[in-house]
Amino acid sequence: MSSAAGAQQATSTDAKRDMNDLYNHSETTSRSNAAINTDRRESRTAAAPVAGRNSFTESEARRRIQSFGYTGVSALKKDAQGIWRGSAARNGQTADIALDYQGNIVSAQP
Repeated sequence: MSSAAGAQQATSTDAKRDMNDLYNHSETTSRSNAAINTDRRESRTAAAPVAGRNSFTESEARRRIQSFGYTGVSALKKDAQGIWRGSAARNGQTADIALDYQGNIVSAQP
């Protein structure tokens, strides 16, 4: 193998390694910094509900809340902070509920 071919192969191997490192870093970064809470926990942050521009429609907000076992979701209104607020029941208890733009769900017993 010529030295030029050897240098090209080494460069190609380095480039593949760099791409793998970039891919693996972006995989872990995107999971931990996702804009929308896609895991099965109701809230990822103690600061929830977080104010921000909310792209959930009312029906999407309702489905998200119901997917965590809430029933009778009613009176959903998006407030000035972009947080969907309403009421819902779970485990026989009715509570005020909030859904933020990240998908975090917060309930408070009245």
